[in-house]
Amino acid sequence: MSITRLEPEERLSGAVIYNGLIHLAGQVADDPSLDAQGQMEDILRQVDALLAQAGTDKSRMISVQIFLADMNDMAGMNRAWDAWLDRANKPARATVEARLANPAWRVELTGIAALAK
Repeated sequence: MSITRLEPEERLSGAVIYNGLIHLAGQVADDPSLDAQGQMEDILRQVDALLAQAGTDKSRMISVQIFLADMNDMAGMNRAWDAWLDRANKPARATVEARLANPAWRVELTGIAALAK
C-alpha cells in the first residue's frame, strides 16, 4: 500500500494519506495576530484545502484534536467550529489546553479523515 505525503516541508508533511485515511499534521493559523475565532477559521480553511487535495471533505472527518493555548478561548474557537461543522457527520473530538510552539498561536488542530469512496 502506498503512502502519499501532501505539502511536505523541512520537518513534516501537511498531511499523509495511507490505507484509506488522511492524517492531518497540526494546523495553525497563517496569521497569528488573529483572535482564537479568527485563527480557527483560518485553520479550518486549511483543513478544507488539504481534504480537497486528498479528494475528500469534512463530512468524512473521523476524529479531531484541538489544542488551545488558553481554555478561555473555547467560546471563540467553538463559534468557528460550529459554523464549519457538518452537523450530519460530526467527528469524535477532544479539546485540551496546551502550550503551543509559537506563543502567538491560540489554536492548533490535527485530525484523521477517511478518503472518499
